[in-house]
Formats: sequence, structure tokens, C-alpha cells
Amino acid sequence: MKKIVLLSLSVFAAFSLSAQQPRDWAQYGRYERQNAALAGEPVEVVFMGNSITDNWIGADPDFFARNGFVDRGISGQTTAEMLARFRRDVIDLNPKAVVILAGINDIAQNNGAIKLENVFGNIVSMCELAKFNGIRVVLCSVLPCDRFSWRPEIKPAAAVAELNTMLRQYAAEHKIPYVDYHAALDNGSGGLDARISRDGCHPTLYGYTLMEPMVVEGINKALRTKQARYTTPIPNE
Repeated sequence: MKKIVLLSLSVFAAFSLSAQQPRDWAQYGRYERQNAALAGEPVEVVFMGNSITDNWIGADPDFFARNGFVDRGISGQTTAEMLARFRRDVIDLNPKAVVILAGINDIAQNNGAIKLENVFGNIVSMCELAKFNGIRVVLCSVLPCDRFSWRPEIKPAAAVAELNTMLRQYAAEHKIPYVDYHAALDNGSGGLDARISRDGCHPTLYGYTLMEPMVVEGINKALRTKQARYTTPIPNE
């Protein structure tokens, strides 16, 4: 009986200790080492985003390595989480430009329901922080998406289109280069063709190779240059 009580106390103590560990809500620590390694180094462009940005460097590392681009995407993140870590993962790197692609996980309600105007407000706040710190912005539309594999009860196409209207208008009003992935990739029903995405939300390598020339054009507009930049050839298959 004594052994059982001691074992129970040990399990309870371990559980309590685990429960007391602070949760890195915005995942500030995800890129801590990489950011430290870049301290004092020149950074031209940072890509801020969610899984679509996070997966990009894995699907096509050459696009980032050969252009010297820095990927700071974190899978599953909402705009509130990105805004929270914007200083650490963008501003502190002192890049010339930041590419912002955000909003789809808010529509998926990854952290609960949120009004589109608040999603838009978080993205605007990132743009304003960048501008205040002398960083040029490239603002991207949310990609077409008509279903979530992890939230099948949500039908996102209309909300995606509405948020993109807000973003496009904001970019036009503030003379910010706008990369309209949605217009270029929409299959006509607010979704993505199977070759571009296997799950209806996240691009394949083929999808990324379609996106790369578009974002490079936006980067060059933001930086007012015609610099030749590497983009991966579109696969035949």
C-alpha cells in the first residue's frame, strides 16, 4: 500500500511539474538559434507566414538558399501569433523587405472564432511595424482554399475571398506590392487543383514553382530593383 501511495505521489508531482511549464504560445523559440546565427549579418528578405511558408523551404530549399531568403513560417499559426513574434523573427533581423502571407488559419479557427476585420487588423499591424522600422512590405493574398482537412465542417472559400478584398484594397491605398496568388491559382470554385495541392490548402512543389515568379516580382517592386532572382523551373509532371 505504501508503495502504491508513493507511486501515486510521484506521478502527481511529475504531472504538476509538467503542467507548470510555460507554453511558448507564439513559438518564440522556434527560430531562436537561427536568428542568433544571423545577428549582424545582412538579410535582404524575410518570409513571414504559416505552414504554407514553413513548408516552402522544405519543398524547394534552392529557392531560399540561392536567393538568400530567410524563411520564418510556422505551421498552424494565426495572425495573432505571427504578430506576437514579428519583432523577434522579422524586425530584429533588420531585413530590407518582408513577405507577409497570413490569415488562412484564422479562417480555420485554429485558435477559436475571430472576425475577419480582426484578422485584417493583425496583418495591417505587421505591415505598420515593418514600415515604422524601415522594412518594405510585400503583401500576399491568402491562397484559394475551399476545404480544410483538419476542419471539414468549415467552408472557407467565401471568407478567403472577403479577406483578400480587404488586403488588396489596403495594399493599393498604401502603395504596397500585392502578390495575388488567389487570382492566379483559383480553380474557378475558390479552391486549388489537385496538381497544385493534395489537401486543398497546402501547395505541392508544382504549386510553389507557380508562386515563386509572382513573389519575386513583388520583392523586386518593393525593393525597386530588376535584380535577377532564382526560381525553380516548373516541373513537367
